[in-house]
Amino acid sequence: MNPVPHSNPRAQRGFTLIEIMVVVVIIGVLGAIVVPQFMSRPDQAKVTAARIDIQAITTSLEMYRLDNFSYPSTQQGLEALVKYPQGAPVPRNWNAQGYLKSIPVDPWGTPYQYLNPGVHSADGSYDLYSLGADGLPGGEGNAADIGNWGH
Repeated sequence: MNPVPHSNPRAQRGFTLIEIMVVVVIIGVLGAIVVPQFMSRPDQAKVTAARIDIQAITTSLEMYRLDNFSYPSTQQGLEALVKYPQGAPVPRNWNAQGYLKSIPVDPWGTPYQYLNPGVHSADGSYDLYSLGADGLPGGEGNAADIGNWGH
């Protein structure tokens, strides 16, 4: 004897059109409130990303200095973190794997700038910076230079 399953109309119940519309309206209201908050901040996010990149490159430069007893020269540039540098100072213990996989570009697509000796950094060792949104030296707001000297 096989029992016949009883169909329970309440167990088969789905969402009504009204319930779906209420959810859609709530999502729309939340979107109208939240999206403008994030849309006004993409420039701020790029500045933050540039600061993070500068910190990562700074860490690689410190590892380079620990291995080779000096930072790369301005002529050797950040490329010295990726491949064996030419010119002076000759690296004594350059890491064969390099210090970075590749040289990052800033969030605006411009290469990071490197100057040794630096003119802005507190200890005068080197300057590492992005030219900001406008890609030109100086500037204000999102167009301001972002560097390892703490601006």
